[in-house]
Amino acid sequence: MISLVIGSYNDYEAIIPAIKELKKFNLKFELVVSSAHRNTEETIEWAKKAESRGTEVIIAFAGLAAHLPGVLAAVTTLPVIGVPLTNSPVSGMDSMFSIVQMPSGVPVATVGLGNVKNAIYLAMRILSIKYPDIKSKLLKASEDMKKNIREQNKVLQEKLKDL
Repeated sequence: MISLVIGSYNDYEAIIPAIKELKKFNLKFELVVSSAHRNTEETIEWAKKAESRGTEVIIAFAGLAAHLPGVLAAVTTLPVIGVPLTNSPVSGMDSMFSIVQMPSGVPVATVGLGNVKNAIYLAMRILSIKYPDIKSKLLKASEDMKKNIREQNKVLQEKLKDL
């Protein structure tokens, strides 16, 4: 299972594309609101118990003071993926720097600013080591992307003929 964590309900709208990807691939997940700052003890307890609940990868979406991914990574050995959200006054740069600058021994994988879908794909790649069905889904998605690009190129080539 993939556990998604947002620090505030205000982040929900930003992560809807991630939820849609999880549903598209029929992946089991949970979504919780838990804050590294406002309910610290509960957040830590949640992370410590994540593996016993069946969680295999945690994705923490963080905006503004982006401590959530690091706090989670500090108390579990599960892979933690941090997603810097772009809802801050500096468009997520503060979150990105916070997430990528973790101290040695407390790794947090980081995807691009607001790239919630890539967090799902990274989690799937991690899980595909253990689950062949997830690997098959990834391979099919890759083929679909290639097909889409080939189709886009055909459209482009036709447009160029008209110039």
